Amino acid sequence: MLDTNNFYFQSYEQWRHAITVKCNINLTPEYARARIASLRDENERHTKEFAAKYGDAYLQQVIDWFTRAEQES
Repeated sequence: MLDTNNFYFQSYEQWRHAITVKCNINLTPEYARARIASLRDENERHTKEFAAKYGDAYLQQVIDWFTRAEQES
């Protein structure tokens, strides 16, 4: 089992800060929806790679964070 305690993002706040400040990405509802759709697409190569590297639980966590960001926008 993958230990998610050592991942870079331990909270929504850390994740959002990295995207909006460090990466300078405008986290619009449209952007969030596009990322959610991509991450939910099990046939998408990047989604497969993400799930293989970080696990399905962390993949779902990131989807949840994008969902929250979409709702807060």
